[in-house]
Amino acid sequence: MIRLHDTLSGETRPLVPLQAGHIGIYSCGPTVYGPAHIGNFRTFLGADLLVRYLRWRGLTVTWVMNITDVDDKIIRGAAATGETIEELADRYIATFLADAATLRMTTPDVLPRATRHIDEMADLIATLLERGHAYRTDDGSVFFRIASWPRYGELARLDPEGLRVGERVEADEYGKDDVRDFALWKAPKPGEPVWETVIGPGRPGWHVECSAMSMAQLGPSFDIHTGGVDLIFPHHEDEIAQSEAATGATFVGTWLHSAHLQMGGTKMAKSTGNIARVGELVAAGMSPRALRLALISVHYRAGLSQSDESLAAAASALDRLDTVVAALRAYRQAEGPDDSTLAGRLVAANDAFIEAFDDDMNVSAGLAALFELVRDLNRRIEGRSLSTADAIRALETLADLDRVLGILPDPDVELGPELTALLDERAAARSARDFAASDRLRDALAERGVIVEDTRDGQRWRRTEEADHG
Repeated sequence: MIRLHDTLSGETRPLVPLQAGHIGIYSCGPTVYGPAHIGNFRTFLGADLLVRYLRWRGLTVTWVMNITDVDDKIIRGAAATGETIEELADRYIATFLADAATLRMTTPDVLPRATRHIDEMADLIATLLERGHAYRTDDGSVFFRIASWPRYGELARLDPEGLRVGERVEADEYGKDDVRDFALWKAPKPGEPVWETVIGPGRPGWHVECSAMSMAQLGPSFDIHTGGVDLIFPHHEDEIAQSEAATGATFVGTWLHSAHLQMGGTKMAKSTGNIARVGELVAAGMSPRALRLALISVHYRAGLSQSDESLAAAASALDRLDTVVAALRAYRQAEGPDDSTLAGRLVAANDAFIEAFDDDMNVSAGLAALFELVRDLNRRIEGRSLSTADAIRALETLADLDRVLGILPDPDVELGPELTALLDERAAARSARDFAASDRLRDALAERGVIVEDTRDGQRWRRTEEADHG
């Protein structure tokens, strides 16, 4: 049984879908005033891993990830560049989707944009006004009344009488009744976009956007909400208050929060400039697969430090994985029986992988199970105990586990006629015992990103990650 740690209850408990066989997941996505950094992607890939695993275990998953395409920073950024907020947002959404594809992130089923759900936000705010959970200020802004919601603070385990911290809106910016109250709707201001709605003109506050979009796509109650720990308060705390005050239903079954990615010992954040971006790292020669592995290799609730050493360790691990995959693809053992113990070993690895991921997505233990299998397969390859059919079965197991991890080399990569001709030429040179030509051709292939090894099964090759993205 899959068990997940719920931030609200503080318990690790079984995942029981609201609808049998189906899981609804909402993830707080990017605010597109600039490119997302790898700290953001640590959280996004954690959700990706969860979605992949649930589907691998046979569940139907609807994954919704919002895009915040209007907020103060986007407005300021558009004004600085002379673009509309939509033009600026479109540019950075394209960058986000390209970076996500580079890191093999599953594309969410729905990517709702805040600016396209203004009416749903206004309707939600109207309900809160009707029920006494919200009020208008003199300028036409609308605020949520914290005093009307006694359970406020439960997610973050805060005293609701305490002051709010880390808010995107300064406490004295609007004339609200209570310093703790948060903006649901902001009155028109010069230079800002304005929408005409059932509650009057203005634009939405940040927090109400996610409540409206998640409920529009998944209903008033859904199974899992993900995000970084920095969103627990005030963002997710506010989501719970405004959503449950409006519907009277439990908003989310399980809250999952990822720990920060650190660089140089401090949290990675755009506000401090302590960031690294996917495109920059790949352009500098980093393997996208190694970057993905580095970002998913530690349990989502544990802190993770990004460094040259962590990226090098991920690249080394992938090299071991790529080597065994290449060896199994090339393996030929025409005579001899199947390895009688292999089937049990593959099942044991699969079971250990499931046990790890069922335990609150323990990816570290899951990867340990995978690489223990890799070591075992290398011993069997070296000992020639496998049949050709065994090698195929081992590859199928690795590929099946990779449906969750997304780190194996692409089996559909084609070399193209030029590289294929070089490989054929090298094989012919080696057969003719022209080792000088064979070595020269091996070096030429290596310069083009193809690593060639000579084995009992003949010449085998694998592409470097840089070649696949060069």
